[in-house]
Amino acid sequence: MMTTYVVSGLNSISSISSFNDNFRSKNSNILLSRRILLFNLRRRSFYVSNVAIDQKLKTKDSSSDEGFTLDDFQPDSTSVLSSIKYHAEFMPSFSPEKFELPKAYYATAESVRDMLIINWNATYDFYEKMNVKQAYYLSMVFLQGRALLNAIGNLGLTGPYGDALTKLGYSLEDVARQEPDAALGNGGLGRLVSCFLDSMATLNYPAWGYGLRYRYGLFKQLITKDGQEEVAENWLEMGNPWEIVRNDISYPVKFYGKVIEGADGRKEWVGGEDITAVAYDVPIPGYKTKTTINLRLWLTKLAAEAFDLQSFSSTRMETMPKHMKPRQICYVLYPGDESLEGKTLRLKQQYTLCSASLHDIIARFKRRSGNAVNWDQFPEKVAVQMNDSHPTLCIPELLRILMDVKGLSWKQAWEITQRTVAYTNHAVLPEALEKWSFTLLGELLPRHVEIIAMIDEELLHTILAEYGTEDLDLLQEKLNQMRILDNVEIPSSVLELLIKFEENAVDVEKAEEQEEEGKDDSKVEETEAVKAETTNEEEETEVEKVVVEDTQAKIKRIFGTHPNRPQVVHMANLCVVSGHTVNGVAEIHSEIVKEDVFNEFYKLWPEKFQNKTNGVTPRRWLSFYNPELSEIITKWAGSNDWLVNTEKLAELRKFADNEELQSEWRKAKGNNKMKIVSLIKEKTGYVISPDAMFDVQIKGIHEYKRQLLNIFGIVYRYKKMKEMSPEERKEKFVPRVCIFGGKAFATYVQAKRIVKFITDVGATVNHDPEIGDLLKIVFVPDYNVSVAEVLIPGSELSQHISTAGMEASGTSNMKFSMNGCILIGTLDGANVEIREEVGEDNFFLFGAQAHEIAGLQKERAEGKFIPDPRFEEVKAFIRTGVFGPYNYEELMGSLEGNEGYGRADYFLVGKEFPDYIECQDKVDEAYRDQKKWTKMSILNTAGSFKFSSDRTVHQYARDIWRIEPVELP
Repeated sequence: MMTTYVVSGLNSISSISSFNDNFRSKNSNILLSRRILLFNLRRRSFYVSNVAIDQKLKTKDSSSDEGFTLDDFQPDSTSVLSSIKYHAEFMPSFSPEKFELPKAYYATAESVRDMLIINWNATYDFYEKMNVKQAYYLSMVFLQGRALLNAIGNLGLTGPYGDALTKLGYSLEDVARQEPDAALGNGGLGRLVSCFLDSMATLNYPAWGYGLRYRYGLFKQLITKDGQEEVAENWLEMGNPWEIVRNDISYPVKFYGKVIEGADGRKEWVGGEDITAVAYDVPIPGYKTKTTINLRLWLTKLAAEAFDLQSFSSTRMETMPKHMKPRQICYVLYPGDESLEGKTLRLKQQYTLCSASLHDIIARFKRRSGNAVNWDQFPEKVAVQMNDSHPTLCIPELLRILMDVKGLSWKQAWEITQRTVAYTNHAVLPEALEKWSFTLLGELLPRHVEIIAMIDEELLHTILAEYGTEDLDLLQEKLNQMRILDNVEIPSSVLELLIKFEENAVDVEKAEEQEEEGKDDSKVEETEAVKAETTNEEEETEVEKVVVEDTQAKIKRIFGTHPNRPQVVHMANLCVVSGHTVNGVAEIHSEIVKEDVFNEFYKLWPEKFQNKTNGVTPRRWLSFYNPELSEIITKWAGSNDWLVNTEKLAELRKFADNEELQSEWRKAKGNNKMKIVSLIKEKTGYVISPDAMFDVQIKGIHEYKRQLLNIFGIVYRYKKMKEMSPEERKEKFVPRVCIFGGKAFATYVQAKRIVKFITDVGATVNHDPEIGDLLKIVFVPDYNVSVAEVLIPGSELSQHISTAGMEASGTSNMKFSMNGCILIGTLDGANVEIREEVGEDNFFLFGAQAHEIAGLQKERAEGKFIPDPRFEEVKAFIRTGVFGPYNYEELMGSLEGNEGYGRADYFLVGKEFPDYIECQDKVDEAYRDQKKWTKMSILNTAGSFKFSSDRTVHQYARDIWRIEPVELP
């Protein structure tokens, strides 16, 4: 049942893997008749009997070769307690004499992991046996959050574990809080794929995740008097009880070197720098299902044979950095890319993920295929999903392996690749589309650049066939928009075609001119013909040569390279060209992708483009971390089926006016608000009133997300309060606690200025005795999943106020709405669909629509924008120094002027400020009527049914991956 078992009559411990092997064997009848004795406690041998387990084992068909699953056991608090005690006794990471909270957490986590391994192994074995088509989700980020409560909840063992820990003197909640958040991702992109993994397992889809095992993650954020400071994340300081290193699963990864061609014409990549990627596996359990899938993370190291022992031993310590470099690949998430070294490190990270993962996928395909490997069947058994463009290098890597290693032709390898890979786009802003230096890529991955050039050449021929050569300027425009290799010389095959087409066009044009001129002058023609016959043959050749040279010069002038422009590789274009499907992540985003971001590709291949609106798992984001509200939903919806069938949430709509439900709802929200009060006191020292409205904006700090608009609105509110009497303030304003959270990238100077400004405003307002509890501003440091799990259930208003058309989707808006929080926002990303589902009256809308933004920016550039006096008033107030001595001129300057980098208010903060603060007045008015507000809250939860990641994953599986659920027997 757990990791270890003591067999009756023996004083030795048998591993679960050997136990499973014995159980699966045809000769396991004797073992089945034995009693299973659980755990060696306190260094003496005794057993805990479990009659239910014994009976199950005795009745199980011993001839079956199916593996153990947890359905073969019924864990209770007694067996769970024994398991925790066992791990506490034999855990090597802690000294034996103490059993404090950290040790209790690790012992509990390892106990849960034991249970996961049983289903994990059974799932893996069943997939191998059935040779199912499997999806592989490649992502540079996985923002998992804490695993303990989620795993226990999915296993349906919250009760037994809670009871067991109570007997040991601890609560499950206190033990769970000891777990550090896994620092494997950042932001919505990483959290989205973590929700997907949960749903894949819950829905029994055969799918895995692949990522990198970051030692330090992004960074730990400190908030000081100077604003944000970054220190290294220490999440692996005590080890990670959820992972298992697979030392027998490792693959070589190469950088640099050169490409040689063999006698048979096959290319080979040789020399260079060789490292090794080792697999670390993390089990991902489904909710109340046997299926437990895998997240495989790669850790890089130097292969033993590549270690220069002689140099190291001769005290030439300058060799040390060389030997440390392989490990640095997995040190941090998103290393700074201002320097060449930073860019190189990022590129190495991306290639390591792609190379190791594809080798692993191919090895699994070959093993399942047995002796008859048919590479044409590869796409029938493998689906590779690229989460944004970071894993793009899996495209040339798959082609390289198929052609150079497996010996397939270009045509066959290209067809297989196009049928295998698919691409999810998360970017709207053109500057967010990833591109790499052609030179850097060529140095680091010389064979891959050759293959990318072949794909680019294939694309150019497709464009020529589609658009012809009649209009060379139009053709040039198409190539500029669609080429993968930007400002790189056109391949000779394409150049020759262009020259040939142009020469033919010239000949046709001359013939037409001659035909027109010669209709009425036959005598002149005869004379010219005689002259032509007597023309010297050498002169005729020279004329032809000049014509050819002129044509070549024209083509090279139009389609040639520009020395002052960089040569780059457009990774997103490579994804679109190579993948069989391209999807956006919200309806409005998918339309922008088709009409703007990849419009030329959409016109060429409309069938490739789909929408897959994001989703979040209702287990983690409602059931496990908002249990009180979940019980209320279950009561009024009639069952807890909504946990796997969120359409049942819509049942709440018919009870939205029910006073009993509203009373229960408000009580649950109030209890969740008290948890926020405690969190903020712990994290910041501020004491806030639970009677105030909790107004929350938690997401990565970025100008387009417009935390600046939020804090400017707060400053305006504060200024108006200061101008009023106490009675007027109380009459005019609802008490608010404005809560911020999020990290600014260490090199994003403007974002860090915004963090500093928010904290400065908070320091002034929070200590103003005239204002008191009427307004508080709190910046919660080091925002992560665990912080979100406290803030989201207790929030009442959530701000999703990005400039329309600039947020691909968002997922925090879904989590807030699911937890009965009302949104204020623009028609951007998933806001559009959330508003449709919850009802227009239950969403506070302001701002321009996406199709209007370009015109408003143009208006600003032309100097036609006239700022609202209230916006100017706020800026003037800030410039008085009321919030401290820090010079905010650069921050203010970004909102002024009509053009220039970092100027001209590109994200329209000033333009939409009046609409925003007027919308906030409507929020105050609605909040005063708590019956109305509670109804709005209930309808938000009821309308969130569409935004379950179960629904999204099902759509991916059906429309993109073409895989079916595989439920274990």
